Amino acid sequence: MHTLSKKAFVAIEAVLYIALHSGVEPVCGKNIGRYQGVASRYLEHILQALVHAGILRGQRGPKGGYFLARERRKITLGEIYEALMKIDAEPHIDHPLSALNTKVIEPIWEEVQKHLVTELAKVTVQDLCDRATKQGLEAETKKPDFTI
Repeated sequence: MHTLSKKAFVAIEAVLYIALHSGVEPVCGKNIGRYQGVASRYLEHILQALVHAGILRGQRGPKGGYFLARERRKITLGEIYEALMKIDAEPHIDHPLSALNTKVIEPIWEEVQKHLVTELAKVTVQDLCDRATKQGLEAETKKPDFTI
């Protein structure tokens, strides 16, 4: 069974955390890392990839942090996953691959990846926020969806 990488889970949780906690002030990367129990350096690399993908918007400075770049309902888990695929791309394999690998395994793997992205594209950050609310995991105060 294929599962998402730890990096994908960290990214999705970070975006959800920002969606639930950002408002007028951005959400500090250190607060996200502390909540998730991950190192700031590890998280910053992921957050920057999400900024470059247009999922998050960063604000520099002493009161800096991250906001959603778009409305919750317009950001999908598929977009988050694809942003991570760009930074997780494996280097080219130095040795030639066998015929079994190139003609059987790789085509199946590519098909599985397409199905995964298709399914993830059906789920929005708003869907996750709604689930968090039903579980009583929303932020203490309701905040705006995103800022312009």
